[in-house]
Amino acid sequence: MTRRAFSAMPLLSSAFAAPSDIRLGIDLFSVRSQGWTAFEHLDYASRLGAKVVHFSEIRFLGSLEDEHVQKVAAHAKRLGIELEIGMRSICPTSTLFDPKQGTAEEQLRRVIRAAKLCDSRLVRCFLGSSLDRASAVPLSAHIENTAKTLRAVKSFAVDQNIKVAVENHSGDMQARELKSLIELAGKDFVGAVIDSGNPVWALEDPHLTLETLAPHILTSHVRDSYLWKTPLGVAVQWTPMGRGNVDIAGWVNRYRQLCPGKTLSMEIIVTGARKFQVFETKFWDAYRDTPAWEFSRFLALAEKGTEQPDPPKLDKEAALLKERQDLESSMEFTRKLIA
Repeated sequence: MTRRAFSAMPLLSSAFAAPSDIRLGIDLFSVRSQGWTAFEHLDYASRLGAKVVHFSEIRFLGSLEDEHVQKVAAHAKRLGIELEIGMRSICPTSTLFDPKQGTAEEQLRRVIRAAKLCDSRLVRCFLGSSLDRASAVPLSAHIENTAKTLRAVKSFAVDQNIKVAVENHSGDMQARELKSLIELAGKDFVGAVIDSGNPVWALEDPHLTLETLAPHILTSHVRDSYLWKTPLGVAVQWTPMGRGNVDIAGWVNRYRQLCPGKTLSMEIIVTGARKFQVFETKFWDAYRDTPAWEFSRFLALAEKGTEQPDPPKLDKEAALLKERQDLESSMEFTRKLIA
């Protein structure tokens, strides 16, 4: 999108306004393909009536340089937007950890410092992905290594009055595993970013994830999901809000009850089918500790679904437009839901 086209986008804030007691936000991964600056991201979010903008990765912020972070914070303040910022993996043994950026502790300290500069109350991070469930290093060791990183920065985070929020990310941990990580690291300064879509990549009912993590939740990433059975197992798709079959409306209402005052941020990602061959014995090597009663709740969701087509292939401009439309329709769905 050109700067002129961006500036010409209609003002939507009045249409998307949410009740004053609801902190409706946007995780910028929802518009990850747009190529905007931090300031353009904020302007767009303001048009959609967002009260919170989550810069969940450093790339959306643009830089961790003090002057830049302070300029972004000042622009957000002018727009009446609260900031949350984040980073990627802090687990040095994860497949997603980037050692070129320094040690896990060094990376986390840098983002905690930036959080303090821009008045973010938390730093989002994660362990890894579903690949870490089946790597040479067992998941329990990844969890311990992540906890070590967190414990190493505890005094610094506490001094800065910043909490660290670990996400259930990309199928890396089920809810009880993330809960154990938080307790291992120190629940006085570590909590959870609950993602409503990622549980279905970890064979988990999103409602179970919410109930398990509720006491530790600091913020959220929210999107809908659609599940159905296949001959070898279960297929899942991420969808815009209101187009799945996991009762996302019920999930949002329960989130409001369990996590009053916490941010409800849209992280809209629309995918084709991801298939889990749960009827194959080998598949369960990565899920040996999953209780049958938990998996049965996940399977029950799939029982309600029917096979869905993959999203259509789009050219670049159409894909960019669709990305924005998916977020905007999800904001509208959620605004009506919480009104």
